[in-house]
Amino acid sequence: MSINATLFVQAIVFGILVWFTMRFVWPPIANALDERAEKIAHGLAAAEHAKIELSNAHKEVELRLNQTRTEGAGILANAERRAQAIVDEAKALATQEANKIIAAAKVEAEQQVIRAKESLRDEVAHLAVKGAEQILRKEVNASVHAELLTRLKTEL
Repeated sequence: MSINATLFVQAIVFGILVWFTMRFVWPPIANALDERAEKIAHGLAAAEHAKIELSNAHKEVELRLNQTRTEGAGILANAERRAQAIVDEAKALATQEANKIIAAAKVEAEQQVIRAKESLRDEVAHLAVKGAEQILRKEVNASVHAELLTRLKTEL
């Protein structure tokens, strides 16, 4: 065989190979490449969309976090005001209770002073009668001289 015939046969085989490849091999490869390119494009679009959503979510989270901080500060301020009001109310109640106790103690003290004075008056009257008895050297009857003793108690 001559080189020209070999070259011609190889050209025909190459042509058949090109036709077979273009007809049966290349379309599935092209379709696979197109599908892959489409998936990559969709993936990039989805990634861009997710990036935008993430940015929006970060903004929303920051906004809600600021709102929560503001609400928390408001709640804390309200709690502090309420605590101060409770403390003030407790102080007022304690002051009222203390005033009641002091008033009751004053009344009790006044009653004790009155009882002590009465007791002292009775003792002084008794001692006066004893003293008068000794001065007169005779017994003084308390029931007979009750009016005199009563007048003596009131004078003391």
